[in-house]
Amino acid sequence: MSDAKISLPIYMDYQATTPLDPRVLEDMMPYLTGKFGNPHSSSHKYGWETADAVERARAQVAATIGAQEKEIVFTSGATESNNLAIKGAGRFYRKYRDHMITVATEHKCVLESMAAMEREGYSVTYLPVAADGIVDLDGLRESITERTLLVSVMSVNNEIGVIQNLAGIGAVCRERRVFFHTDAAQAVGKMPLDVTADNIDMMSISGHKLYGPKGIGALYVRAGARLKLDPIMSGGGQEGGLRSGTLSPALCVGLGSACATASGEMAAEAIRLRGQFDRFVDGIRARLPDAVLNGHRHRRIPGNVSLSFPDVDGALLLARLRELAVSSGAACASAVAEPSYVLRALGIPERLAQASIRFGIGRFTTDAEIDYAIDTVTSNVTRLRKAV
Repeated sequence: MSDAKISLPIYMDYQATTPLDPRVLEDMMPYLTGKFGNPHSSSHKYGWETADAVERARAQVAATIGAQEKEIVFTSGATESNNLAIKGAGRFYRKYRDHMITVATEHKCVLESMAAMEREGYSVTYLPVAADGIVDLDGLRESITERTLLVSVMSVNNEIGVIQNLAGIGAVCRERRVFFHTDAAQAVGKMPLDVTADNIDMMSISGHKLYGPKGIGALYVRAGARLKLDPIMSGGGQEGGLRSGTLSPALCVGLGSACATASGEMAAEAIRLRGQFDRFVDGIRARLPDAVLNGHRHRRIPGNVSLSFPDVDGALLLARLRELAVSSGAACASAVAEPSYVLRALGIPERLAQASIRFGIGRFTTDAEIDYAIDTVTSNVTRLRKAV
């Protein structure tokens, strides 16, 4: 174990949110104080300077995913972006097509948006995944009909970190002339993305998942694709009429800064995180050989580590890991612990799914923290097993 000093508790929940990078905060500060103008006020300097800042941020977001500035719509976050993409497209094209396709392991905001479209008359196909969490392209192709409007598949799963084959999915969608939307909240800034190369028509982005502020996100909407959306909010017609409401220059600047920072450091950070991922997983398995890594070992974001510990009560283990900020693989509803629907979709038995913990490794994680976490997790699992 490293001798470096650490501060407790250790933050290991980077999939839930990330800390605001101090460099991003520095870029935001002028727009929280002196530069407070409404960016939609076009008759004076206060509005001009904040409008310029918003557009610079828009360009930074666009550059991160290979898009054009005009294709970026600022929103409050990925949840709003997912709603706008799915409901906006569905309502605009409801007279022409009435079928959508998504995946059983999608984020709740996508699944709930699909359920809303079902209530409005759409039929929805929920594709299964393989045991490693990957969508089968042949199954996707076979599910598309002449009535299919949209396919929505997340880039990186928030629970298990698995990376989907975006290029392959995009090729199938382009071949069958359907729109392709991806929830990229867990992917932007963490892996190379190119909306043109991957034939992505819409992409949802979240600021607080890439060391930016909370309350800001974006939706990429491909231009020139005859793609139209009905807005889900009424108002003054900002953001090309797709998202009414006064933009926060500080939040937009924060998202742009976070994207630019992540783009510049992505390659080096991915190497460092892969090293910490291997250090953590191999360290756990050296002492607990039966620990199960959920999802594909290599086709994943290295910052996401979902582990299941056989013969351990997940709730009790989580309660013992007070010095680690981590998440349980089980979701609680009505005070009854239910196994994660994502893990169950992988075919993981209920008992094992309930013994799962998600560990997040990120920009500010140190090797000393990794080693401390290994010791803490393995010692507590061992104690719980002996107590049975």
